[in-house]
Amino acid sequence: MARTATLWLATPGRFAAIGKPRARIVIGLLVLLLLACLLALTAPTPAAVATGPASSQSEQTDLMVYEKIIAGVRGGGDYYTVATDTLRAGGYPLRPFFTVRMPSLAVVQAALPVWGPEILLWLLAAYVGLIWMLRLSEALPRLLPRVAALVLLAGSLLAFFQADLAPFHEIWAGLLIALSLGLRRPGRWLEPVAFGLVAMLIRETAVLYALVMLALAWREGERREALGWLAALALFAAALAAHAWAVTGVTGPHDPASPGWHGLLGFGFFVKALTLATALQLLPTAAAALIVGLALFGWAAWNDPLGLRMVATLAAYAALIAIFARSDTFYWGLMVAPVFLAGLVFVPDGLRDLFRPALDRRRITVTRVAR
Repeated sequence: MARTATLWLATPGRFAAIGKPRARIVIGLLVLLLLACLLALTAPTPAAVATGPASSQSEQTDLMVYEKIIAGVRGGGDYYTVATDTLRAGGYPLRPFFTVRMPSLAVVQAALPVWGPEILLWLLAAYVGLIWMLRLSEALPRLLPRVAALVLLAGSLLAFFQADLAPFHEIWAGLLIALSLGLRRPGRWLEPVAFGLVAMLIRETAVLYALVMLALAWREGERREALGWLAALALFAAALAAHAWAVTGVTGPHDPASPGWHGLLGFGFFVKALTLATALQLLPTAAAALIVGLALFGWAAWNDPLGLRMVATLAAYAALIAIFARSDTFYWGLMVAPVFLAGLVFVPDGLRDLFRPALDRRRITVTRVAR
Protein backbone atom coordinates (compact mmCIF):
# COMPACT_ATOMS: atom_id res chain seq x y z
CA MET A 1 0.00 0.00 0.00
CA ALA A 2 1.32 3.46 -0.84
CA ARG A 3 2.60 5.58 1.97
CA THR A 4 -0.01 8.26 1.27
CA ALA A 5 -3.05 5.95 1.09
CA THR A 6 -5.90 7.03 3.35
CA LEU A 7 -8.42 5.25 5.57
CA TRP A 8 -11.29 7.76 5.72
CA LEU A 9 -10.05 10.93 4.06
CA ALA A 10 -10.24 11.96 0.43
CA THR A 11 -6.69 13.34 0.57
CA PRO A 12 -3.71 12.45 2.81
CA GLY A 13 -3.59 13.96 6.27
CA ARG A 14 -0.96 16.27 7.71
CA PHE A 15 1.23 13.38 8.93
CA ALA A 16 0.93 11.16 5.84
CA ALA A 17 4.51 11.60 4.68
CA ILE A 18 6.18 12.01 8.06
CA GLY A 19 9.40 10.12 8.76
CA LYS A 20 10.09 7.76 11.64
CA PRO A 21 11.94 10.22 13.95
CA ARG A 22 9.31 12.93 13.58
CA ALA A 23 6.48 10.43 13.88
CA ARG A 24 7.83 9.28 17.23
CA ILE A 25 8.19 12.90 18.38
CA VAL A 26 4.59 13.65 17.44
CA ILE A 27 3.39 10.48 19.21
CA GLY A 28 5.23 11.64 22.32
CA LEU A 29 3.55 15.04 22.07
CA LEU A 30 0.18 13.35 21.66
CA VAL A 31 0.77 11.34 24.82
CA LEU A 32 1.67 14.54 26.67
CA LEU A 33 -1.49 16.20 25.33
CA LEU A 34 -3.65 13.32 26.58
CA LEU A 35 -1.99 13.46 29.99
CA ALA A 36 -2.53 17.23 30.10
CA CYS A 37 -6.21 16.69 29.29
CA LEU A 38 -6.49 14.51 32.40
CA LEU A 39 -5.86 17.68 34.42
CA ALA A 40 -9.61 18.12 33.99
CA LEU A 41 -9.92 15.64 36.88
CA THR A 42 -8.42 18.26 39.21
CA ALA A 43 -10.20 21.29 37.72
CA PRO A 44 -12.99 22.84 39.82
CA THR A 45 -16.49 21.62 39.10
CA PRO A 46 -18.79 24.54 38.32
CA ALA A 47 -22.32 24.70 39.65
CA ALA A 48 -24.96 23.49 37.23
CA VAL A 49 -26.81 26.13 35.26
CA ALA A 50 -30.20 26.55 36.87
CA THR A 51 -33.27 27.48 34.82
CA GLY A 52 -35.94 27.47 37.53
CA PRO A 53 -36.88 30.36 39.81
CA ALA A 54 -34.32 31.35 42.42
CA SER A 55 -35.36 31.43 46.06
CA SER A 56 -33.05 34.35 46.81
CA GLN A 57 -30.98 36.94 45.00
CA SER A 58 -27.81 35.07 45.90
CA GLU A 59 -29.08 32.05 44.02
CA GLN A 60 -29.57 33.95 40.77
CA THR A 61 -27.59 32.71 37.80
CA ASP A 62 -26.30 34.62 34.82
CA LEU A 63 -29.04 32.98 32.75
CA MET A 64 -31.78 34.33 35.02
CA VAL A 65 -30.27 37.81 34.90
CA TYR A 66 -30.23 37.79 31.10
CA GLU A 67 -33.86 36.65 31.07
CA LYS A 68 -34.86 39.53 33.36
CA ILE A 69 -33.04 42.04 31.20
CA ILE A 70 -34.78 40.79 28.05
CA ALA A 71 -38.15 40.93 29.82
CA GLY A 72 -37.46 44.50 30.97
CA VAL A 73 -36.52 45.67 27.48
CA ARG A 74 -39.55 43.88 26.03
CA GLY A 75 -41.67 45.83 28.51
CA GLY A 76 -40.42 49.11 27.08
CA GLY A 77 -37.41 49.82 29.30
CA ASP A 78 -34.16 51.35 28.12
CA TYR A 79 -31.56 48.60 27.77
CA TYR A 80 -28.81 50.25 29.80
CA THR A 81 -31.13 51.29 32.61
CA VAL A 82 -32.75 47.85 32.77
CA ALA A 83 -29.45 45.99 32.55
CA THR A 84 -27.62 47.99 35.22
CA ASP A 85 -30.61 47.97 37.58
CA THR A 86 -30.94 44.19 37.22
CA LEU A 87 -27.24 43.60 37.75
CA ARG A 88 -27.17 45.98 40.70
CA ALA A 89 -30.14 44.22 42.33
CA GLY A 90 -28.44 40.86 41.91
CA GLY A 91 -25.17 42.01 43.45
CA TYR A 92 -23.29 41.78 40.16
CA PRO A 93 -20.31 44.04 39.41
CA LEU A 94 -20.88 47.02 37.13
CA ARG A 95 -17.29 48.15 36.67
CA PRO A 96 -15.40 48.04 34.35
CA PHE A 97 -17.89 48.65 31.55
CA PHE A 98 -17.56 45.22 29.93
CA THR A 99 -19.22 43.58 32.93
CA VAL A 100 -22.39 44.77 31.19
CA ARG A 101 -23.07 42.88 27.96
CA MET A 102 -23.48 44.80 24.73
CA PRO A 103 -27.18 45.39 23.94
CA SER A 104 -27.34 43.54 20.62
CA LEU A 105 -28.75 40.19 21.76
CA ALA A 106 -31.17 41.48 24.39
CA VAL A 107 -32.63 44.13 22.09
CA VAL A 108 -33.15 41.66 19.23
CA GLN A 109 -34.68 39.00 21.47
CA ALA A 110 -36.95 41.58 23.14
CA ALA A 111 -38.24 42.65 19.72
CA LEU A 112 -39.21 39.06 18.83
CA PRO A 113 -42.25 37.12 20.08
CA VAL A 114 -41.59 35.11 23.23
CA TRP A 115 -41.18 31.97 21.14
CA GLY A 116 -39.05 33.71 18.53
CA PRO A 117 -35.55 33.34 20.04
CA GLU A 118 -35.82 29.58 20.50
CA ILE A 119 -37.03 29.05 16.92
CA LEU A 120 -34.22 31.26 15.63
CA LEU A 121 -31.72 29.35 17.77
CA TRP A 122 -32.85 25.99 16.40
CA LEU A 123 -32.69 27.25 12.82
CA LEU A 124 -29.21 28.67 13.30
CA ALA A 125 -27.93 25.50 14.97
CA ALA A 126 -29.41 23.35 12.20
CA TYR A 127 -27.86 25.57 9.52
CA VAL A 128 -24.44 25.37 11.19
CA GLY A 129 -24.75 21.58 11.27
CA LEU A 130 -25.71 21.51 7.57
CA ILE A 131 -22.85 23.79 6.48
CA TRP A 132 -20.29 21.76 8.38
CA MET A 133 -21.70 18.45 7.18
CA LEU A 134 -21.26 19.68 3.61
CA ARG A 135 -17.67 20.80 4.31
CA LEU A 136 -16.76 17.55 6.05
CA SER A 137 -18.34 15.47 3.28
CA GLU A 138 -15.80 16.95 0.88
CA ALA A 139 -13.02 15.49 3.03
CA LEU A 140 -14.85 12.20 3.76
CA PRO A 141 -15.82 10.41 0.54
CA ARG A 142 -17.11 7.21 2.18
CA LEU A 143 -20.45 6.58 3.88
CA LEU A 144 -19.21 5.36 7.28
CA PRO A 145 -17.01 8.40 7.99
CA ARG A 146 -19.86 10.70 6.94
CA VAL A 147 -22.25 8.97 9.32
CA ALA A 148 -19.63 9.29 12.08
CA ALA A 149 -19.24 13.00 11.30
CA LEU A 150 -23.00 13.49 11.48
CA VAL A 151 -23.18 11.81 14.90
CA LEU A 152 -20.24 13.83 16.18
CA LEU A 153 -21.74 17.09 14.95
CA ALA A 154 -24.98 16.20 16.74
CA GLY A 155 -23.04 15.57 19.93
CA SER A 156 -21.27 18.91 19.59
CA LEU A 157 -24.49 20.82 18.95
CA LEU A 158 -26.45 19.21 21.78
CA ALA A 159 -26.45 22.28 24.03
CA PHE A 160 -27.28 24.60 21.15
CA PHE A 161 -30.72 23.08 20.68
CA GLN A 162 -31.71 23.80 24.31
CA ALA A 163 -34.23 26.62 24.13
CA ASP A 164 -33.73 27.53 27.80
CA LEU A 165 -30.19 28.67 26.98
CA ALA A 166 -31.25 31.16 24.29
CA PRO A 167 -30.47 34.21 26.50
CA PHE A 168 -26.82 33.10 26.77
CA HIS A 169 -24.57 35.25 24.62
CA GLU A 170 -22.00 32.47 24.18
CA ILE A 171 -24.62 30.19 22.60
CA TRP A 172 -25.18 32.60 19.73
CA ALA A 173 -21.59 33.79 19.39
CA GLY A 174 -20.32 30.21 19.29
CA LEU A 175 -22.75 29.27 16.52
CA LEU A 176 -21.86 32.38 14.52
CA ILE A 177 -18.14 31.63 14.84
CA ALA A 178 -18.75 28.06 13.66
CA LEU A 179 -20.85 29.35 10.75
CA SER A 180 -18.17 31.87 9.81
CA LEU A 181 -15.53 29.15 9.81
CA GLY A 182 -17.66 26.73 7.84
CA LEU A 183 -18.42 29.26 5.11
CA ARG A 184 -14.86 30.51 4.72
CA ARG A 185 -13.01 29.42 1.58
CA PRO A 186 -10.11 30.95 -0.34
CA GLY A 187 -11.51 34.01 -2.08
CA ARG A 188 -14.81 33.83 -0.15
CA TRP A 189 -14.50 36.08 2.86
CA LEU A 190 -17.45 38.51 2.92
CA GLU A 191 -19.98 36.23 4.65
CA PRO A 192 -17.43 34.84 7.15
CA VAL A 193 -16.36 38.37 8.10
CA ALA A 194 -19.98 39.51 8.44
CA PHE A 195 -20.91 36.62 10.73
CA GLY A 196 -17.71 37.14 12.70
CA LEU A 197 -18.64 40.78 13.25
CA VAL A 198 -22.12 39.83 14.48
CA ALA A 199 -20.50 37.34 16.87
CA MET A 200 -18.31 40.13 18.27
CA LEU A 201 -21.29 42.44 18.71
CA ILE A 202 -23.03 39.72 20.73
CA ARG A 203 -20.04 38.57 22.80
CA GLU A 204 -16.86 40.60 22.99
CA THR A 205 -14.60 37.56 23.39
CA ALA A 206 -15.35 36.66 19.76
CA VAL A 207 -12.67 39.23 18.95
CA LEU A 208 -10.14 36.43 19.54
CA TYR A 209 -11.58 34.54 16.60
CA ALA A 210 -11.42 37.61 14.39
CA LEU A 211 -7.76 38.16 15.30
CA VAL A 212 -6.94 34.53 14.47
CA MET A 213 -8.66 34.85 11.09
CA LEU A 214 -6.90 38.13 10.38
CA ALA A 215 -3.48 36.65 11.18
CA LEU A 216 -4.01 33.54 9.05
CA ALA A 217 -5.47 35.50 6.13
CA TRP A 218 -2.42 37.77 6.14
CA ARG A 219 -0.06 34.79 6.46
CA GLU A 220 -1.66 33.09 3.45
CA GLY A 221 -1.53 36.20 1.29
CA GLU A 222 -5.33 36.74 1.33
CA ARG A 223 -5.02 40.52 1.48
CA ARG A 224 -8.67 41.32 0.76
CA GLU A 225 -9.81 38.95 3.48
CA ALA A 226 -7.31 40.44 5.91
CA LEU A 227 -8.60 43.94 5.11
CA GLY A 228 -12.15 42.66 5.65
CA TRP A 229 -11.27 41.43 9.12
CA LEU A 230 -9.51 44.71 9.89
CA ALA A 231 -12.67 46.59 8.89
CA ALA A 232 -14.80 44.32 11.07
CA LEU A 233 -12.48 44.89 14.03
CA ALA A 234 -12.67 48.65 13.48
CA LEU A 235 -16.48 48.57 13.45
CA PHE A 236 -16.46 46.45 16.59
CA ALA A 237 -14.07 48.87 18.31
CA ALA A 238 -16.41 51.77 17.50
CA ALA A 239 -19.42 49.86 18.84
CA LEU A 240 -17.50 48.91 21.99
CA ALA A 241 -16.52 52.53 22.59
CA ALA A 242 -20.17 53.61 22.29
CA HIS A 243 -21.13 50.82 24.68
CA ALA A 244 -18.51 51.95 27.20
CA TRP A 245 -19.81 55.53 27.04
CA ALA A 246 -23.41 54.36 27.58
CA VAL A 247 -22.48 52.19 30.58
CA THR A 248 -20.53 54.96 32.29
CA GLY A 249 -23.61 57.15 31.96
CA VAL A 250 -25.70 54.86 34.19
CA THR A 251 -23.04 53.69 36.67
CA GLY A 252 -20.97 55.43 39.30
CA PRO A 253 -17.93 54.99 41.53
CA HIS A 254 -20.00 53.36 44.26
CA ASP A 255 -21.12 50.48 42.05
CA PRO A 256 -19.27 47.21 42.74
CA ALA A 257 -16.23 46.41 40.63
CA SER A 258 -15.38 43.06 39.13
CA PRO A 259 -12.97 40.87 41.14
CA GLY A 260 -11.09 40.29 37.89
CA TRP A 261 -10.88 37.45 35.41
CA HIS A 262 -7.47 36.09 36.32
CA GLY A 263 -8.87 32.69 37.26
CA LEU A 264 -5.65 30.87 36.30
CA LEU A 265 -7.52 27.55 36.37
CA GLY A 266 -5.28 26.09 33.70
CA PHE A 267 -5.62 23.87 30.65
CA GLY A 268 -7.58 21.29 32.60
CA PHE A 269 -10.43 23.74 33.07
CA PHE A 270 -10.54 24.40 29.32
CA VAL A 271 -10.90 20.65 28.81
CA LYS A 272 -13.63 20.46 31.44
CA ALA A 273 -15.44 23.42 29.87
CA LEU A 274 -15.52 21.60 26.53
CA THR A 275 -16.84 18.42 28.11
CA LEU A 276 -19.64 20.39 29.78
CA ALA A 277 -20.49 22.18 26.52
CA THR A 278 -20.93 18.98 24.48
CA ALA A 279 -22.40 15.49 24.78
CA LEU A 280 -19.18 14.48 26.58
CA GLN A 281 -20.86 15.62 29.80
CA LEU A 282 -22.66 12.26 29.74
CA LEU A 283 -19.35 10.37 30.12
CA PRO A 284 -17.02 9.98 33.11
CA THR A 285 -14.64 12.92 33.32
CA ALA A 286 -11.50 10.89 32.56
CA ALA A 287 -12.96 9.34 29.41
CA ALA A 288 -14.38 12.69 28.27
CA ALA A 289 -11.04 14.42 28.84
CA LEU A 290 -9.16 11.86 26.73
CA ILE A 291 -11.71 12.27 23.94
CA VAL A 292 -11.14 16.03 24.04
CA GLY A 293 -7.42 15.38 23.55
CA LEU A 294 -8.08 13.08 20.60
CA ALA A 295 -10.41 15.62 19.01
CA LEU A 296 -7.71 18.30 19.32
CA PHE A 297 -5.26 15.91 17.68
CA GLY A 298 -7.77 15.13 14.94
CA TRP A 299 -8.16 18.78 13.97
CA ALA A 300 -4.37 19.12 13.86
CA ALA A 301 -4.12 16.01 11.65
CA TRP A 302 -6.48 17.43 8.99
CA ASN A 303 -4.26 18.84 6.24
CA ASP A 304 -6.60 21.64 5.19
CA PRO A 305 -6.66 25.42 5.72
CA LEU A 306 -9.95 25.01 7.58
CA GLY A 307 -8.30 22.53 9.95
CA LEU A 308 -5.50 25.00 10.64
CA ARG A 309 -8.03 27.74 11.40
CA MET A 310 -9.90 25.44 13.75
CA VAL A 311 -6.72 24.50 15.61
CA ALA A 312 -5.65 28.15 15.92
CA THR A 313 -9.11 29.16 17.18
CA LEU A 314 -9.13 26.33 19.74
CA ALA A 315 -5.65 27.31 20.91
CA ALA A 316 -6.71 30.94 21.36
CA TYR A 317 -9.75 30.05 23.45
CA ALA A 318 -7.81 27.43 25.40
CA ALA A 319 -5.46 30.22 26.50
CA LEU A 320 -8.36 32.56 27.27
CA ILE A 321 -10.20 30.03 29.42
CA ALA A 322 -7.08 28.66 31.10
CA ILE A 323 -5.90 32.13 32.16
CA PHE A 324 -9.00 34.27 32.62
CA ALA A 325 -12.05 32.06 33.20
CA ARG A 326 -13.46 31.48 36.68
CA SER A 327 -15.32 28.37 37.75
CA ASP A 328 -18.64 30.16 37.22
CA THR A 329 -17.76 31.13 33.63
CA PHE A 330 -17.26 27.58 32.37
CA TYR A 331 -19.79 28.33 29.63
CA TRP A 332 -17.06 30.19 27.73
CA GLY A 333 -16.38 26.76 26.26
CA LEU A 334 -19.55 27.20 24.19
CA MET A 335 -17.62 29.63 21.98
CA VAL A 336 -15.73 26.75 20.31
CA ALA A 337 -18.03 23.81 21.03
CA PRO A 338 -20.52 23.69 18.09
CA VAL A 339 -18.38 21.47 15.84
CA PHE A 340 -15.55 20.50 18.17
CA LEU A 341 -16.20 16.74 18.35
CA ALA A 342 -16.13 16.46 14.55
CA GLY A 343 -12.35 16.53 14.86
CA LEU A 344 -12.54 12.89 15.90
CA VAL A 345 -13.25 11.83 12.30
CA PHE A 346 -9.66 12.73 11.41
CA VAL A 347 -8.15 10.62 14.20
CA PRO A 348 -8.05 7.23 12.41
CA ASP A 349 -5.96 8.57 9.53
CA GLY A 350 -3.84 10.67 11.86
CA LEU A 351 -2.96 7.76 14.14
CA ARG A 352 -2.31 5.41 11.23
CA ASP A 353 -0.02 7.97 9.59
CA LEU A 354 1.98 8.29 12.81
CA PHE A 355 2.21 4.69 13.96
CA ARG A 356 3.00 3.13 10.59
CA PRO A 357 6.41 4.83 10.21
CA ALA A 358 7.07 4.83 13.96
CA LEU A 359 6.70 1.03 14.13
CA ASP A 360 8.43 0.32 10.83
CA ARG A 361 11.28 -2.13 11.54
CA ARG A 362 12.42 -2.75 8.01
CA ARG A 363 16.18 -2.96 7.61
CA ILE A 364 18.33 -2.42 4.57
CA THR A 365 20.48 -5.45 3.83
CA VAL A 366 23.67 -4.96 1.84
CA THR A 367 24.88 -8.02 -0.06
CA ARG A 368 28.40 -8.16 -1.36
CA VAL A 369 28.73 -10.07 -4.62
CA ALA A 370 32.13 -11.49 -5.49
CA ARG A 371 33.05 -11.50 -9.16
